[in-house]
Amino acid sequence: MNEPAVPTAAATSDDGGLPGSLWARMKADPQFAPEHLALEAVRRLGPQARAWAERTRADQPGITDAALADQAAKRFLNHARISGAVSGAAGLPGAVADVGVLAWTQARMVLHIAAAYGVDPVSPDRATDLLVLQKVHKVAETARLALGVAAGRERASRLFAGAANRPLAGVMLKLGVKLAQMAGVRAAKRMFAKVIPGAAMILGTWVNSTATRDLAKRTRQMYAPES
Repeated sequence: MNEPAVPTAAATSDDGGLPGSLWARMKADPQFAPEHLALEAVRRLGPQARAWAERTRADQPGITDAALADQAAKRFLNHARISGAVSGAAGLPGAVADVGVLAWTQARMVLHIAAAYGVDPVSPDRATDLLVLQKVHKVAETARLALGVAAGRERASRLFAGAANRPLAGVMLKLGVKLAQMAGVRAAKRMFAKVIPGAAMILGTWVNSTATRDLAKRTRQMYAPES
């Protein structure tokens, strides 16, 4: 089975897409793929979100936090709608790449909405928020524990050495399930639909939009100040 191609910047977003090092880390440690993605998102995307919020406020004096959050939600909802079939790979590898891009796009949206409401998008707490908002973990405490484990495994890269000896199909299936869970329960249908010729085109846009729109609503509820 061929490995999924790393999506290109043109196919994903203006930040260059998922880093190749992140794909490698998630494939080597699929059980903690959401945690690895959340940690990397805060490191790479958090500064971009903060810069975007500062730049937009400078360009649009008087813009409200809610209006800024609207811009972020609409921007990344559009990205999510076209994020399917970006890998160019068929079958399971392509499906895994697609849901990985969707989860990364959703993480960008969450961090941008946080920045819109004046919440620091580069704080380590945002990785915890990502995992709770994307329903990987139900509560912040378990999310923090999982992130600590993932960070330790990331540092101890020697623990990943055995990944290359595991059957690729099994690794990709576990990785796909974990990323689909992070991107939204319905995204699992999107992932497995791509394995069936023709089904992906029917479900892709609707599933991506629905999962991302629901996530945007939860994110705003978390970060918007109580009136």
